[in-house]
Amino acid sequence: MLSLSERVSRHRSLRSWGIFLLALTVAVSAIPLVGLVPSAVAQDEEPAAADAPAADAPVQSRNFLTWMKDALGWFWLLVFGLLSFVMVALIMMNLMQVRRDVLLPNDFVEEFEQKLNGKDFQGAYEIARNDDSFVARVLAAGMGRLSRGYPEAVEGMQEAGEDENMALEHRLSFLALIGTVAPMLGLMGTVQGMIASFDKIASSAVSPKPSELAEGISTALFTTLIGLGIAIPAMVFYSILKNRIQRLVLEIGMVSEGLMSRFAAVGKGGAGGTGTKPA
Repeated sequence: MLSLSERVSRHRSLRSWGIFLLALTVAVSAIPLVGLVPSAVAQDEEPAAADAPAADAPVQSRNFLTWMKDALGWFWLLVFGLLSFVMVALIMMNLMQVRRDVLLPNDFVEEFEQKLNGKDFQGAYEIARNDDSFVARVLAAGMGRLSRGYPEAVEGMQEAGEDENMALEHRLSFLALIGTVAPMLGLMGTVQGMIASFDKIASSAVSPKPSELAEGISTALFTTLIGLGIAIPAMVFYSILKNRIQRLVLEIGMVSEGLMSRFAAVGKGGAGGTGTKPA
């Protein structure tokens, strides 16, 4: 028969083994719970979480320009690239052309006025005919019709001014055309991208992944963004240059009429082949 001390020792040993087995059982039972409970909660909150990457997976980052290039593709890159190049070329060409020292050079006006003050009407006509500026062509057209009278000279100046003004606005109109076409091309890319995304949905037997739909949506948004990015500066520069043309044309008309006003009393017949003969 065991003594009291032996029975107490055996009881403590059995209790220790029981605690150890209980702890081991709880630990083993908790292993699947650690993986299952979060996934069950995620499934309740968002059914599509099963398709999502693991939480501890590294997030891949990419450059914005690379993303834009991949979303646009070679076709839209070529279209918008050419459109941007033409827009910049038109803006630079018009900025260099629509300037006061090009359309209304002070040197020419002073030299022409000196010829008129010196009664050298033939010389004034020659320098006007040989100059390529807006005001020179207007004055040359007017002096070429002085032999028919001052009203005919004024009419000739008006016709030449309208022709030159039309040429300036014709070059500028291409900038307005780009400002109108660029958003339409962006809208076309938007429709194309949305069609591609809906095609993924329609042709998939199960719900498509967000990454599969993101390709078409990226194309739609980037084409719209770039179309507006081209159209906005095109329309801004078109408005600025058009206002500048109108202001310069008005100033050229005032200067040319002021220079030709001294021939208001000129009669028919001419001196030096220009038809200009002061009364």
